[in-house]
Amino acid sequence: MNILFKNIKELIQVREKHVDFLSGKEMRILPTIKNAFLLVENGLISEFGDMKDCPKIDIKTVDTTGKMILPSWCDSHTHLVFAGNREDEFVDRIKGLSYEEIANNGGGILNSAKKLQQTSEKDLYSQSKVRLEEIIQLGTGAVEIKSGYGLTKDAELKMLRVIKKLKENYPIAIKATFLGAHAVPAEYKNNKSGYLQMLIGDILPTIQKENLADFIDIFCETGYFSVEDTHQILAAGKKYGLAGKIHVNQFTAIGGVQVGVENEALSVDHLEEMRTEDITILKNTKTMPVALPACSYFLSIPYTPARKMIDAGLPLALATDYNPGSSPSGNMNFVVSTACVKMKMTPEEAINAATINGAYAMNSQNEVGSITKGKLANLILTKEINSYNFIPYSFGNHTIEKVFLKGKEILKS
Repeated sequence: MNILFKNIKELIQVREKHVDFLSGKEMRILPTIKNAFLLVENGLISEFGDMKDCPKIDIKTVDTTGKMILPSWCDSHTHLVFAGNREDEFVDRIKGLSYEEIANNGGGILNSAKKLQQTSEKDLYSQSKVRLEEIIQLGTGAVEIKSGYGLTKDAELKMLRVIKKLKENYPIAIKATFLGAHAVPAEYKNNKSGYLQMLIGDILPTIQKENLADFIDIFCETGYFSVEDTHQILAAGKKYGLAGKIHVNQFTAIGGVQVGVENEALSVDHLEEMRTEDITILKNTKTMPVALPACSYFLSIPYTPARKMIDAGLPLALATDYNPGSSPSGNMNFVVSTACVKMKMTPEEAINAATINGAYAMNSQNEVGSITKGKLANLILTKEINSYNFIPYSFGNHTIEKVFLKGKEILKS
């Protein structure tokens, strides 16, 4: 798809040279070009610059006077392939039950797993594609999707095959993560080591054979999986070519961040509870911390201490954690707003965290996340707005006019 955008009020997240990710003070800087043009050829960003240098060529042209363009959101942590919902648990929390209490009563992850095991692959795909189409319209152009609501060999593979089918059928950039170690199923309640061995010995070989995943993940948390379990899973994943990710420090800090760094994990996600030693261990590493503010909002738990982490020199990415139990929304616009309002991130930091750093957190930084020549033309065209500060400021309103993936406008279904 070839297209020329002209008279762009402000072209946001312009990176002439490739950047993997941004840390600390770098996150305060958001390069832009005012009164700009952007040329897309064959679905890729081909050229951009000041309007005075706009090429005179005979291709489809879009006049964007008063509007802005930025790279589409990069959501590096979702669970959007799931069956049904957990709205009853939402009401239970309103009545005073905690996330842990609901899980102990048979709710939570095990509740989702039971529903998913009873859902056919066809129906699971049908439910999931609706969610995927919704997040595309909300400006997400790259997304990571996890398994983890199967908790049996057949159900976990079913989830991963659905993710693969979504990847084949939609233009959005998708990465898949094997999260079999999301919770211990009831039948393995007194045999966690046996469950881990099943994940490693029975499922990982099939994942490799069918090319079903890019990453491996584990919920390293009190009552779920230990530091030792996390070592075991990440090491096994590495043998099968799967980079590591960790759900960690959501409710308690038990040393999971350190395990992630030791195992060269691509990202450590949640981080609502961060000790000084957790921040220190992440400095000068290639492991991306990922905050999930919509989860904090929905569960009324602490927010990731973004200000403390960024001021200490760390990078930070933002993601939705889209899932039926603790963050039933894939709206990255809300995430960016919440990061500014509740985590005291500046708009520049939040946009950087939701684009270039989010791309890195799913190893997609060479394809998406910035306005850089050769990257995919996955773009957000805003409505007429005064400045990019309006995007997080206007938290309850839709500031997106159009979404483009690989240079093609994505029409609402």
